[in-house]
Amino acid sequence: MVDPIFQTDTYQLAQKLLDASALRQEAIASNFANAETPGYHRIDLSNDFASHLKAAVESGAPPAEWQSIQPTLSEDTQARAVRPDGNNVDMDSELLAMDKNSVEYNYLANVVTQNLKDLKTAITGNA
Repeated sequence: MVDPIFQTDTYQLAQKLLDASALRQEAIASNFANAETPGYHRIDLSNDFASHLKAAVESGAPPAEWQSIQPTLSEDTQARAVRPDGNNVDMDSELLAMDKNSVEYNYLANVVTQNLKDLKTAITGNA
């Protein structure tokens, strides 16, 4: 009965992006943990996740088809080595990425929370 409410484009997109944001946080934590590991290469979300999801949304594909698009981690090939031992983790960049990811996660969590509040209001009639 309530399943159609959770199948809206906004809710499904926010859920998909929350998953990606949580995975990106894991990548940032891994980068922090390995900042002193010789030869470690920075990881982040694969670039193809965002492009595939954007293409699916813009094409008008229903949210059920978005389920096959999953965020994955991969080595960041754009990052340059910042140390002679080949490690390419830049702590300042990681801190900025963590802050940006936190803001995005909080925004998306608020979108999902608002959807649930709207549902509660529709059921109870109380705002």
